[in-house]
Amino acid sequence: MPKKFMKRYLPTPERVKAMKSLHFLGDILHEPNLWHINRHSVARAFLVGIWFCFIPMPFQMVAAAFFAIWFNANLPLSVMLVWISNPITMPPMFYFNYKVGAWILDRPVLNFELELTWQWISERLLDIGIPLFLGSLIVATVSACVAYLSIQYLWRRKVRSSWRLRQLSRLKRGQPADQTS
Repeated sequence: MPKKFMKRYLPTPERVKAMKSLHFLGDILHEPNLWHINRHSVARAFLVGIWFCFIPMPFQMVAAAFFAIWFNANLPLSVMLVWISNPITMPPMFYFNYKVGAWILDRPVLNFELELTWQWISERLLDIGIPLFLGSLIVATVSACVAYLSIQYLWRRKVRSSWRLRQLSRLKRGQPADQTS
């Protein structure tokens, strides 16, 4: 069942609440809805986490945590999903986002060599930044919505499948099947 799988890998609320670095949040971490593992909280966590993993910004995990609290999504899962964009995956993800943004804006894709100098950054910021952020918003929104809907669908499918298996096993044992639907 998805719930058991997720519980195995997510930190417990007590473990997160015990972290001294998070004490500044006060009673926010005591909100039980942030720790529930159900179809709605997990789907919202995927929505938030996937969206922020595609946005090129500093402190993605902080932003994901804030929005997880705001949307009553599963907090640890939202923050963990941001790590889909890590130092290894960021370059191809953001280059793809840039290409999507350039395509939407009908701009040519620039061939560029990355130089970490202020002169290069100031010269290329608008040429690269606008398509990058537009493409990131589009890819993030589409990916997050697909993830949300996929989690909703897969979770329902798993619950229905488990319910049918329980119903069949009851029929085989001679017990009456559930009459509720």
